[in-house]
Amino acid sequence: MANEEELKRENSGESIEFDTVSPETELDCLKETEQPLGGMDEAVSGAGKSDSVSDVSSELSELKKANEELLDKYLRVQAEYQNYRKRVAKDIAGARNFAVIDTLTPFLQLFDNFSMAVKAAGSTTNIEALIQGLNMIQGQYSKALEELGVTNYSAVGEKFDPKLHDAIATEKSDTVPEGVVIREWCCGYRMGDNVLRPARVVVSGGAE
Repeated sequence: MANEEELKRENSGESIEFDTVSPETELDCLKETEQPLGGMDEAVSGAGKSDSVSDVSSELSELKKANEELLDKYLRVQAEYQNYRKRVAKDIAGARNFAVIDTLTPFLQLFDNFSMAVKAAGSTTNIEALIQGLNMIQGQYSKALEELGVTNYSAVGEKFDPKLHDAIATEKSDTVPEGVVIREWCCGYRMGDNVLRPARVVVSGGAE
């Protein structure tokens, strides 16, 4: 029926009018169609930001864990170092005690013999026996020093050496050249190349 009416209109000369759309309307339609696309861009951008924040948070968590591990290692090393220092100090103190014990032990008998000699000197009239006892003590003393590696040396007749001699006085002498040791008050002691005590000497000042 509709086709027949249209044919009648065409035959009768009537024109068919079509709805026209203004440019403003077309622009509005385009804007409306673009809005969903803009929303998608924002969604994609938001998702990117979320991923970025997640990555930073994960990295911070890993760094915090690594920092805690390093701090734990540092504290362990500090504790081990302190224990090592205490152990070394204890070992050194023990070594010193043993050294003192080993050094003093030979002299304990010497002290006992010397004490008996002093006691005998106050009551005996046998000077010869007293001298013999003192010579025995002196021999024991020399042996104890020798076992420790200590030797004594004489300086009489030697050229004065400040490394080996301690000059307590000078004397004029016509027979002993200047700078040579005339007399010795106390002998010197050394252990290897180390001087334990320099010899105390009187040095010649040359002729009058």
